[in-house]
Amino acid sequence: MTDETKNVRTFAIISHGGAGKTSLAEAMLFNAGVTTRLGKTDEGTSIMDYEPEEVKRKITISTAFNTLNWKKHQLTVIDTPGDFNFIAETKTSMQGADAVLVLTDAIDGVRVQTEKVWEFADEMGQPRIIFVSKIDKERADFQKTIQDVQANFGKSCVPLQLPIGVAENCQGVVDILNAKAYYYTKGDSGQFEVKDMPPELADQVAQYKEEVVERVAESSDELLEKYLEEGELSAEEVKNGLRGAVISGKLIPITCGSGASNIGIQPLMDLIVECFPSPQDQGEKKGLNSQGDAEVVRQPDPNAPLSALVIKTISDPYAGRLSILRVFSGTLTPDSTVLNSTKSSKERFGQLLRLKGKNQEPIQSAGPGDIVAVAKLKETTTQDTLCSEKDPIVFPPVELPPAIYSLAVEPKSKGDEEKIFSSLYRLLEEDLTLKLERKEETKEMILSGMGEIHIEATIDKLKRKFGVEVNLKLPKVTYKETIKGKTRIQGKYKKQSGGRGQYGDCWIEMEPLPRGEGFKFYDKIVGGVIPKQYIPAVEKGIAEALPEGPLAGYPVVDFKVDLVDGSFHPVDSSEMAFKIAGSMAFKKAIMEAKPTLLEPIVIMEITVPDDCMGDIIGDLNSRRGRVLGMESKGKKQIVKANVPLSEVLKYAPDLRSMTAGRGMFTMKFSHYEEVPAQLQEKIIEASKEEEK
Repeated sequence: MTDETKNVRTFAIISHGGAGKTSLAEAMLFNAGVTTRLGKTDEGTSIMDYEPEEVKRKITISTAFNTLNWKKHQLTVIDTPGDFNFIAETKTSMQGADAVLVLTDAIDGVRVQTEKVWEFADEMGQPRIIFVSKIDKERADFQKTIQDVQANFGKSCVPLQLPIGVAENCQGVVDILNAKAYYYTKGDSGQFEVKDMPPELADQVAQYKEEVVERVAESSDELLEKYLEEGELSAEEVKNGLRGAVISGKLIPITCGSGASNIGIQPLMDLIVECFPSPQDQGEKKGLNSQGDAEVVRQPDPNAPLSALVIKTISDPYAGRLSILRVFSGTLTPDSTVLNSTKSSKERFGQLLRLKGKNQEPIQSAGPGDIVAVAKLKETTTQDTLCSEKDPIVFPPVELPPAIYSLAVEPKSKGDEEKIFSSLYRLLEEDLTLKLERKEETKEMILSGMGEIHIEATIDKLKRKFGVEVNLKLPKVTYKETIKGKTRIQGKYKKQSGGRGQYGDCWIEMEPLPRGEGFKFYDKIVGGVIPKQYIPAVEKGIAEALPEGPLAGYPVVDFKVDLVDGSFHPVDSSEMAFKIAGSMAFKKAIMEAKPTLLEPIVIMEITVPDDCMGDIIGDLNSRRGRVLGMESKGKKQIVKANVPLSEVLKYAPDLRSMTAGRGMFTMKFSHYEEVPAQLQEKIIEASKEEEK
């Protein structure tokens, strides 16, 4: 832990996938002397993307952490995933940051995922700096990217740097406030010379400098008064005011460079030191007491009672569980006992570890702003609060997006079901958006996540960590059966085979109920034609026949049965006989009451760029979807629609190909509706084929 909390900067790097977050983190580590060569994601030499699944796909799947020293400040970098498949990991990790560095690349500009993580930063009230990456790549367009950023995120986003040269001819960056140019040598050494800026950029620099000064002035009453009176601020006033403007969110500086080529990274690191908040600047952290009925606050003070939040969990088959936590107050030391106030349980741990990519180093203490790992906590999972036993606090968890893509998991080897289930549950501890359930209706094990890549990466990890191999297939749709008509039917069971016989006789009336009502049974017997003790048996006979309907073997729902008449035999009648009679009556009645199939309908919210709108609507119509509404948001459109689940089992990869990865969606169960007649025959046929 550094001596002073004011010299700590803890920030997350966030954006859409492929914008260059990990390359930027690698360049920072290299420039600070943490590494001796620049790690490259494309070459598999990155120390931040080290999981085999990440190296294989060349994307960040799991948040990585590292700490470096720069200009006598401790910088803790949280490198988050950008792919929508892993967006929940990004959100939980961002809770550990005091500020965020938002990347948007100079080729693609702002994408849907960038907007989503920006919303997370809004939710958490985090100051930000924008870094326009890949300014030295073909088709890079800095001015167009600035327009895109301001259109999406507002006019408080103002450049503090400009690139020197366009695309492949980029030579470095200009610092707008100091009117200095940083010319970088070829290669990725990060070496540069400071010179006067090119004269052709003078007008642009003057224009942007004026905008920055205005924003700085507006962030403080004192500075605003002086600016209005004198029309300008001194360089010192601007420099001092800049920090307050960034922390308050009145100014969001736009910087630029290239992580892969190590251009513009040192000026960015200087700006992080100057403008990002320390834990002290961020101030108190609010939570609730252990009863959840009163607010409690913690000051970012090493001497305050301990409070920390678990922002990530890594499950290892050998080392056990590794919990990564952000300290908000107090001081954490090795061999401590802490309270998990979320679960009301005590936890004890040994070593305190600082994360350095995939490596860890033991440390002796951690204070406000530090992110550290502890091993083998028994009950603690991501989003749990750890704190002092004497002074408990619970930090509320962030809301995570629901799973939108499901696959059925089958063992490659017979008898592995339990091993798969228990191993997957270990991975669920790491990843809060994964869901695992056994579907009773279809007898399938269903793994749900944020998309195809999410589930495939989980299955890769399952094999690597636990040695379990599985097959994946689309899950069966849980159709249901119901009736559309009314009927009155007799169910009579009579058996005589020497000695005591069996006799049960009942008349039932059956009619449909509204969707979602299930099965209701009413006793309408008068005059004791069926004795009281046999009536529950009739209901039980019907209830036991419900799971397998006569059309395609799906559960029968949304109907009521009135038991209206019947007869009994004083000797031969029994509960068993009436149970069989009830079941017989039900099976006959359902076939006479216009049986039909129901299918699950989901409600979807799809966010896509304007230019994809026509394709999306046309595609939804082809999937029997019903558009409920549309709304514009910047250059994006949000479509709400009801769609049959059977039509969108593979929507995650389909949307990705329709929008070139620029669309995203959420999906949740809404209700059941009748299947169109022409499709019912196919479903019934497929069900019969499966039974053979």
